[in-house]
Amino acid sequence: MRTSKRTQILEAAARVVEREGVKSVTFDSVAAEAGLTKGGLLYHFASRDDLVQAIHQHLAAQWEAGMAAAAGKPASEATAAERLTAYTRVATQSATRAELLFMLEGATTTEHAAPWNAVIERWAPPPAPAIDDPAALDRFIARLAADGLWLYESLTAERLAPDLRQAIAERIAGTLNRDGD
Repeated sequence: MRTSKRTQILEAAARVVEREGVKSVTFDSVAAEAGLTKGGLLYHFASRDDLVQAIHQHLAAQWEAGMAAAAGKPASEATAAERLTAYTRVATQSATRAELLFMLEGATTTEHAAPWNAVIERWAPPPAPAIDDPAALDRFIARLAADGLWLYESLTAERLAPDLRQAIAERIAGTLNRDGD
């Protein structure tokens, strides 16, 4: 199946972000990366805001697809522990720099945060209000640990060694599987 021109543009934008950060997303930089003219880009996106919102949606969808692959099923069919284990593995092992940078940027506006919040709500929802539920508390601690790892790497631009990342992900996932939930 052939990739749509819109998807090609969004993938080009992600490559620009990978190399240069979120602020580098301009019509000129994305058009050049996609092999289009600025007019060709304007055909698909009326403004930079439209382009940025589409990038948020595209990257959040990729992130969710990674979680579904890690779980071997969609969120709606996975248990709470399976969902959070998949979230942890993607967040700590395979999330791209572009995804993480856009997720952080998304926190600046409600509109940009919406696609990310929807994914997180499906895969790693907030804990149950009852603090006497040890499994819910373990899931919340695992989510905080996974989020802390990608936040650390995003803010410091330092990627941990693959074997350390693997050990961290396995330790977090082990917390989730302790009680069989």
